Amino acid sequence: MTLNAQHVTGNTIGITATVPVEVVLAAGLKPVDLNNLFVTSKHPKKLVTQAESAGFSHSICAWIKGIYSTVINNGIRTVIAVTGGDCSNTIALGELLVRKGVKVIPFEYPLDRSREALLAQIEKLRETLSTTWPEIEATRSRLKSIRVKLKRLDELTFRKNVVTGLENHLFLVSSSDFGGDPDEFEKSLDQFLAETVKRDPREGEIRLGYLGVPPIFSRFYETIESFGARVVFNEVQRQFSMPFDHENIVDQYLEYTYPYDINGRIRDIEKAVSERKLDGLIHYTQTFCYRQLYDIVLRESLSVPVLTLEGDRAGKIDSRTAFRIETFVEMLGDKDFF
Repeated sequence: MTLNAQHVTGNTIGITATVPVEVVLAAGLKPVDLNNLFVTSKHPKKLVTQAESAGFSHSICAWIKGIYSTVINNGIRTVIAVTGGDCSNTIALGELLVRKGVKVIPFEYPLDRSREALLAQIEKLRETLSTTWPEIEATRSRLKSIRVKLKRLDELTFRKNVVTGLENHLFLVSSSDFGGDPDEFEKSLDQFLAETVKRDPREGEIRLGYLGVPPIFSRFYETIESFGARVVFNEVQRQFSMPFDHENIVDQYLEYTYPYDINGRIRDIEKAVSERKLDGLIHYTQTFCYRQLYDIVLRESLSVPVLTLEGDRAGKIDSRTAFRIETFVEMLGDKDFF
């Protein structure tokens, strides 16, 4: 199952991480999440190798290298670089892209979660992209109807048990940019939701939560399901979908947990553990990413067993990682083990 592929056009603007996409769309531009464009390309490994040939160190995160090559190969001329609240390497990446003739617009989530600071960042982005607040709010209202449907899809995953972890992941992760076309995205979503009515609920599976950035592995969710488990909570992907009910865009992006301190994430995860009756959690960490340190905090703070996995380059999940998942699922199924 795949969603509509992104096609780069003259009004395409790349984003290195989730930004207030309402501003981009209100400006008449087509947002494309560079992470999604990279990892769904035909040869993501080659994109990483290309960046290394250009001088990127082997000890730089594969996502950064993939984004760089994706921008260059697709002729993307403008990029919004999230320089605060995401990967710190994005700052240097932005400077490299500028030297290649790419216009780079910085966007920074405030570390202290200051409402005033976030408002100032959104206002700066609004001015740069030449749109208005009424247009932004009209776009936000338009996207809200889609976000409500994504929330329904998520509930069908853990309440009705008729949506797989992969399907949940694909739709939620794509809500960072709505495939560049909210109308087409909504059509695909409506069609999918209509199909789920015909499905029988899945039963008897180990219920897992997935924490951290989306996996760089392919066949990750299918591997989990082959061992009798299912992901019914995709933490960060769900945050992309903004399942929050706020009256303005600033408060909406203040509740988005990923760019801020770990405490907000822990509260969100613990709520999911209880509400979704999770048996265990898989925490994915990316090689060479500073966020690996958060694994210590998560393990100390969460109330269910956590399996930590590390990924480096794009490609099919390796046998060692698959074996660790299988063993973890077996332990969770043994009620006497914990």
